[in-house]
Amino acid sequence: MFWLDRVFGQIETSLAEKIRNKERLLIRDEKTASGRVHVGSMRALGLHAAISERLEEAKIPHEFRYEINDMDPMDGLPSYLDQEKYAKEMGKPLFAVPAPDGTAKNFAEYFAEDYIAAIHEAGFAPLLYRASELYFSGQMNGAIRHALEKAATVRKIYEEVSGAKRPGDWLPVTVICENCGKMGTTRAFDFDGETVAYACEPRLVAWAEGCEHSGRISPFDGNAKLHWKVDWPAKWFVLGVDIEGGGKDHFTKGGSRDVGKRITTEVFDYPEPFGVANEFFLVGGKRMSSSRGQGSSARDVVTLVPPRIFRLALFGKDINQQINFDPKGDTIPLLFDQYDRLAAKYWEGVRDDDSRLFEYIHAVRERAELPEAKRFLPRFSQVAFAVQMPHLNLRQEIEKMKGAPLTEKDIEEGDLRAEYARRWLEKAADEEYKFTLAEDGVPESAKNLSEAQKKALGEVREALRSNQDLTGSDFHALLHEIRQASPLSAQEFFGALYLSFLGKPSGPKAGWFLGILPREFVLHRLDEVSR
Repeated sequence: MFWLDRVFGQIETSLAEKIRNKERLLIRDEKTASGRVHVGSMRALGLHAAISERLEEAKIPHEFRYEINDMDPMDGLPSYLDQEKYAKEMGKPLFAVPAPDGTAKNFAEYFAEDYIAAIHEAGFAPLLYRASELYFSGQMNGAIRHALEKAATVRKIYEEVSGAKRPGDWLPVTVICENCGKMGTTRAFDFDGETVAYACEPRLVAWAEGCEHSGRISPFDGNAKLHWKVDWPAKWFVLGVDIEGGGKDHFTKGGSRDVGKRITTEVFDYPEPFGVANEFFLVGGKRMSSSRGQGSSARDVVTLVPPRIFRLALFGKDINQQINFDPKGDTIPLLFDQYDRLAAKYWEGVRDDDSRLFEYIHAVRERAELPEAKRFLPRFSQVAFAVQMPHLNLRQEIEKMKGAPLTEKDIEEGDLRAEYARRWLEKAADEEYKFTLAEDGVPESAKNLSEAQKKALGEVREALRSNQDLTGSDFHALLHEIRQASPLSAQEFFGALYLSFLGKPSGPKAGWFLGILPREFVLHRLDEVSR
């Protein structure tokens, strides 16, 4: 079963009464805008967006709200920022930190704008809001009062669930200091029903220095923010959240979800929303961090591929499986190949889990047209090679691949793939995927071929002379036939071909590659290297 349909079935069971009563369900997710938002954040967002689209398909009333968290303190300095300039901002709420470019409203908005663009480019359309809106509007006041009045319960839950002991006067809020404007350096205590006492301590945290101011302040109307493990369930309560999952790190035993589950029921008297954990989205095998400036930004990755290919990266694996997206390596060509296989099945009329995936990797507005959208899909790796050969007419080469005249849809698809191939090669691809035809003579790397390799290349030359009109597939079959009759391994045989024409031991599909080159050039080069 397609993982989204499995999750939808769980939602139907968990929220059966609300669905039966046609109550509007609320899906929620959030991201702290503490730097360039890395692409890993799109995994949870994609999960919730997919659930929203599945509910829409089932005609179940719902809303998907996505929070840009601009109320957290600045607790990390991304490497690409002016370290001296921003050192003094550490500990301030993100909405109060100036934007790097001096034009955006604040630090959080500067980075949120880029992330929001990526969200929309991927075909997702949540209703966006800011955490500061909830706090400054007073919507969080009731939850703050509940949490302060039941601070002893919160402390008990922390200790019982996660083993974290808090002092007897500890309160689950962090106040914005009236003197220095920092919140990461303040400790709140003694709630009298309307105000809390607080101290801005110089060494409360390692990443910011407090000013030593102390006083009393109302914790309401944006003067304070709930600590994260209380803030999360508080928003479930305040907004009426029905569905919210998250990364698997939140769902570990004793983690924030376990704490939140107890706090939402024992402090706010609100049921835990339905939620499933998702595995991580890795880039090159590594996790990322926005606040430390580590990893590829969501915008950078989203713009590398068409929306349907990015959505395939998100939805193509079960939410319980890690995604490892390596923009430098073969991830993007392989995603295009996977898309082509899914498309072939879909347009042949096969309806199964693959067809469900194929539908959902397209934005909602595109799905109705899918059955009529059949077109020729040239292999991305071949297009990526062809765009590097300036002597080639790409449309003519795609027509040769198809073996028939191109339709308007075929041309549109070919042009699209050419554009994204150029982007990938320019912005991300490793050198091994970049090719320059060695037109000015035999490359140095091909001057030390073995006698067996030279003999095999001579046989390729003679076979080409004897066959005037070979298609790419014919040429490929011929090459395999010659290789199998030789003592060479596939790596030795095809490596000799690539070294001779590209100066590299690897390259695109050999038959197609040689077939698109001028015949006399190929014969001359084979003659040179086989002597």
